[in-house]
Amino acid sequence: MSNSYSFQTNLLHNKHKLDPATGAVSVPIQHASTFHQSDIDSFGKYDYSRSANPTREALEEVIAELEEGCRGFAFSSGMAAISTAFLLLSKDDHVVITEDVYGGTFRMVSQVLTRFGISHTFVDMTNLEEVRNAIRPNTKLFYVETPSNPTLKVTDIKAVSKLAKEHHALTFVDNTFLTPALQKPLTLGADIVLHSATKFLSGHSDVVAGLAVVKDPALADKLAFLQNSFGAVLGVQDAWLVLRGLKTLHVRLEHSVQAAEKLARFFQEHPLVNKVYYPGLSDHPQYDIQNSQATSAGAVFSFDLKNEAVMRTFVENVTIPVFAVSLGAVESILSYPAKMSHAAMPESERTQRGITNSLLRLSVGLENPDDLIQDFSNALEKANQSNLIYDRG
Repeated sequence: MSNSYSFQTNLLHNKHKLDPATGAVSVPIQHASTFHQSDIDSFGKYDYSRSANPTREALEEVIAELEEGCRGFAFSSGMAAISTAFLLLSKDDHVVITEDVYGGTFRMVSQVLTRFGISHTFVDMTNLEEVRNAIRPNTKLFYVETPSNPTLKVTDIKAVSKLAKEHHALTFVDNTFLTPALQKPLTLGADIVLHSATKFLSGHSDVVAGLAVVKDPALADKLAFLQNSFGAVLGVQDAWLVLRGLKTLHVRLEHSVQAAEKLARFFQEHPLVNKVYYPGLSDHPQYDIQNSQATSAGAVFSFDLKNEAVMRTFVENVTIPVFAVSLGAVESILSYPAKMSHAAMPESERTQRGITNSLLRLSVGLENPDDLIQDFSNALEKANQSNLIYDRG
């Protein structure tokens, strides 16, 4: 970072703390689409807002600093960021990608990139031998999502990045679940870190945005060219909303992580729950890796209920969380991956990855966790009464 402040302080006290022109303690929203040029032979820094805009640039500089990269890029959605980064590839290139990846990324890789002659192999990235065996002479990219969505598998970023470098390939890491507050992939060897800023970074369910941060200046120039060429840039109002959300990232995550740990243990001990997927639990297979590369396990976990009937009764009776797509907001969000985040994935593929019809994902918000536990207890009791799973006596 450019100063000696902690991450927590740097969220507020960075280059964009004040507007140098007015002293305003908020980044100005510059709606202009075009900029007057005073010299016919030498244009200024800004000419057209697709190429550069001061409000979007402020967000790009802030996220680059937080992720400890050389340059940041803001896009119109998380998938716009991911898709633009994929454009660094060319025909006949090959991608090694984690099998339990976000459904939108799965769709992009399996149904779009294949049309352009870019092949892929899905692997269990927790198994380095399987990753090695998937490498081909034309492998140009290792795509990591850790913890993964929705089964919270943890990939060793340092080990995969090392493997990628040995084969002159790039490493992309989707850091949406943890954010730079908890994990910094670029410091572990990754080349590009990607975010759905819709989630924890903005944090209020009121903006759709994507971010990318690049480690190497030459690679950053290539992504800048693609951002301008493809044009899926973030609007200035949305850039401002993400900047505002970032200011409270530390305190939001601090509360949500503590609550998630408490709730994960609650579900782990409940007789109607088959399994809890959360790398903050000591029985998680990659618990040690998670602790070695991140400061916590984050605020998202998944749990598999006894069967689909129990799941349906449970969802019908919870009252606090919103039942919705997305995650990372101030309110807790309960999601059904089979029909939400991973609807783009065929059922056979979902089942193979442990995404059952009784699996739910919970993104823990800022509510009192005891209120959530009471709500979930009531809903589980109603699910038990309706389905007669166990005898309370």
